[in-house]
Amino acid sequence: MPPLPGAELVQTPVQLYRYLLRCCRQLPTPAMQKHYRHAIRQSFNSHSDEDNPERIQMIIQRALADAEWILDKYKKIK
Repeated sequence: MPPLPGAELVQTPVQLYRYLLRCCRQLPTPAMQKHYRHAIRQSFNSHSDEDNPERIQMIIQRALADAEWILDKYKKIK
């Protein structure tokens, strides 16, 4: 199950970026939120020159799976 509703609607890198930043709000502490926001920005910038549609979809799928895993991990710790 995706961390937030709308994960299935993510089709573009900008939509993914916004979705992941919204997911950060669910993290328990401000320090964690800041860390993951920074990681999302860095990843977005490092892949900004990607132009292969298949590769972009692969990155989007992986990022959504990673976001789900991270949020599940911190929900179990609480």
